[in-house]
Amino acid sequence: MVSNLPDSTEVLVIGGGIVGCSIAYHLTKLGIKDVVLLEQNQLTAGTTWHAAGLVGQLRATANLTHLARYTTELFAGLEDETGQATGYRRTGSLSLALNTERLEELNRQASTARAFGIEVEQISAADVSTHWPDVNIEDVCGAVYLPGDGQTNPVDTTQALAAGARKGGALILENQHVEKISTDAEKVLSVTTADGVIKTRKLVIAAGMWSRQLGASIGISIPLQAAEHFYIVTEPMDSLRSGMPTLRVPDEFAYFKEDAGKLLLGAFEPVAKPWSVNGVSKDFAFGTLPEDIDHFEPILELALRRFPKLNTAGIQLFFNGPESFTPDDRYLLGKVPEYDNVFVAAGFNSIGIQSSGGAGKVLAEWIAKDHPPMDLWDVDIRRTFPFQSNRKYLVNRTRETLGLLYAMHWPYHQYETARGARRSPIHDRLIDHGAVMGELAGWERPNWFVRGNNRATYEYSYGKQNWFDDCREECLALRDSVALFDQSSYPVFYLDGIEALTTLNHICANNVDVDTGQIVYTQWLNERGGIEADVTVTRISDNRFMIVSSCASEGRDFQWLTSHIDSKTHAFATNAGSAITILGIMGPLSRDLLSGLTPDDVSDAALPYYQSRDLEIGYARVRVNRLSYVGELGYELYIPTEFAQHVYEEILRVGATFELAHAGYHAMNACRVEKGYRHFGDDIGDEITPYSAGLGFAVDMSKANFIGKSALKDISNKYAEKLVNIAIKHEDPPLLYHDEPVYAGDELVGISTSGMWGHRINRSLGIALLKHDEGVTKKWLASKQFEIEVAGIRYPLDVQLSAFYDPEGRQLKG
Repeated sequence: MVSNLPDSTEVLVIGGGIVGCSIAYHLTKLGIKDVVLLEQNQLTAGTTWHAAGLVGQLRATANLTHLARYTTELFAGLEDETGQATGYRRTGSLSLALNTERLEELNRQASTARAFGIEVEQISAADVSTHWPDVNIEDVCGAVYLPGDGQTNPVDTTQALAAGARKGGALILENQHVEKISTDAEKVLSVTTADGVIKTRKLVIAAGMWSRQLGASIGISIPLQAAEHFYIVTEPMDSLRSGMPTLRVPDEFAYFKEDAGKLLLGAFEPVAKPWSVNGVSKDFAFGTLPEDIDHFEPILELALRRFPKLNTAGIQLFFNGPESFTPDDRYLLGKVPEYDNVFVAAGFNSIGIQSSGGAGKVLAEWIAKDHPPMDLWDVDIRRTFPFQSNRKYLVNRTRETLGLLYAMHWPYHQYETARGARRSPIHDRLIDHGAVMGELAGWERPNWFVRGNNRATYEYSYGKQNWFDDCREECLALRDSVALFDQSSYPVFYLDGIEALTTLNHICANNVDVDTGQIVYTQWLNERGGIEADVTVTRISDNRFMIVSSCASEGRDFQWLTSHIDSKTHAFATNAGSAITILGIMGPLSRDLLSGLTPDDVSDAALPYYQSRDLEIGYARVRVNRLSYVGELGYELYIPTEFAQHVYEEILRVGATFELAHAGYHAMNACRVEKGYRHFGDDIGDEITPYSAGLGFAVDMSKANFIGKSALKDISNKYAEKLVNIAIKHEDPPLLYHDEPVYAGDELVGISTSGMWGHRINRSLGIALLKHDEGVTKKWLASKQFEIEVAGIRYPLDVQLSAFYDPEGRQLKG
């Protein structure tokens, strides 16, 4: 038999589900016609064929909403374009609230939806009956209706995308199981199937629940896990009419969908069932899993009450099929850090259909241009860590993440499973002092410290949570005396070598050719001038630099650093975070405390602001950097891990004289928002320039060429968009979190990026990105009256470029 497998291709896509076909389709739309897609069985095998086909527009963040909304636009015209029926219908969707907390969540989402141009209606319980007459609304507090949401036939839609891809020049081959992927140290070279070997310049792994094992075969971490996912389909029901909106009842973990005159009831139960943890057989293509009535029964009981006519309906199908879930309930997209030419699109957490159009489009553009077309940090695979692919971790976390889609999306929500992976050497000591731990990137980090009779657990709400008063005490200690932070989750990199300076100055926007012991705050930019990383650089010696990044972006930042070191250059990067414990002492008495820890001179003259020294503390030698992320006089102590407990004990001993407080990350976040300090992933990212971020002071345009310099030069209006500091003017202001729309009159002018209560000034604060074609300037800000919309209500704002707390920085400099 003659093989249809070509010898080579520009882009090879592995996986013929809806996402893989979307990627191939969008590649051809960009003019890349040399595309081959390999499917080990038949198109739609795995998960696509049994998906419910819901197409929603609103997601957790602005960028994910943008992608989901594009999917609805794509599907609306796909049938006319390709001639292949898709089954797409604009039916709308309804989400019900059964309590005031859920109603506030839905109303906040409605405000965000309007900011994105999505048609949305906040409706009463009575209005729900006009859409679903037979639904029990006795306990419904309200609902949100999105008329533009839809439903589609996943199989037909995938075939339409495949038809469009073929029309554009792509070759799609079925029954092509990948037996081997061949690589060198930096790239994938070829793929082997039973039909032969195909060389490729770029590889895309879009293999659904097979992606983890496929990646693992060449050392790529793709942390996802299959879990059982259930729905039932009834016999035909006379009370149902065609085109009814999808009905979601998240407080009962269920959704209802009219399906050809039948009722489909699906569930996102709070405790899920991971499946096939050791890998999925290649022959499991259109397979199903055994029924589990006992597992589904609690959902069904609630559904029988919600939709009473279900009691007399016959069940035509009880379906159980696997879908893939990730540790943080967001999908995995983008170029992997392990190879220069491998991309991933997988782990779609039951929203693969509604995500497929947008994800396929942006990944195709990323492949074509070798950089993401927009800020995709929410789903960027570089946010993950190799330990998250451990099977024990995935099994434990997946039991929780499946249900999170319909759980309350509380501010500051903490995962309950797969905890304790990474801990500071003083973790247990902090617990003894009342620490309540949160988790980020696997690190157990003290978010706050319990005082008095407060409970050492989260009591969630959209208002002031139970840690609010404890956080205030920590912030006031920072303002009035001194507090201790455990910052051990911060990654620490070293760059060494005789060409370390040249290399780093090319990467950094600021000039790091400074005296030994000086600290430089800088960004790493991409070629478009956007911010890829936000770091501090300390010059330790002529040929050694210490780089401190943020916890969540450790993998991303280290990959950015190493990928910009030429292989012929004498510069070597090391990730030394595990060898160093970082403790911060912050507040106006921090210098006095430090003086009691060391016989060395730590006066302002001996250790000025943004300077670093090696000090003697107890039995240890400690690198001490004078800087602060909370806007107070402060020092960060970089301690060899084996000395960490000793130094901590010394700090407690001396700190007792000053009534040293322990402080957590909620206090740090509150203080940094008061100071208007930017946070990567929230306020800044790869679409935001330093000028838009208000960080132009950290750019040295006078130095030799650095990455992004040309783009910064070419910006015609540096301040057409800019981050500003905001404070609500109201006697009972709500708390801000992110993505709340900002208006000047009736004009939408921006959206919040961060929010927190500022305890030192006792106001509800935030940071927002505003846009104005003629420039976001002091004059323009002064000429407008601004409001922010929270849960459908608008509140007046104070808006300014300077910080609300200590704008002149006197506290910082002691």
